[in-house]
Amino acid sequence: MKNAQDQFDIETLKLIKNRLDYIYSIAKSYNSENPELMDTIESLASVANMFAKIRLEELYGNIETSSPQGYIVSKLGNSYSRMKNFEKQRDTDFPIWKL
Repeated sequence: MKNAQDQFDIETLKLIKNRLDYIYSIAKSYNSENPELMDTIESLASVANMFAKIRLEELYGNIETSSPQGYIVSKLGNSYSRMKNFEKQRDTDFPIWKL
């Protein structure tokens, strides 16, 4: 079984964080075009970025971020709520078919 330390390397995690930062910035920039979608993407990118940040801190051996779990839960809650609302809206928008 592989050690958790062996599953990630610093350079790849930096690349992942960089791409998540890019996704976050695009979602932030185009928020006015589709606010609910972009806000959801922004929140999910923030959650993934926090996971990458925590993992990098572990690999470097210095934990600096306090309460990452609370941050992740709050950001994930936002996306979860939006998806639940989207699902409800889809259910009510679909025409009822009768045979």
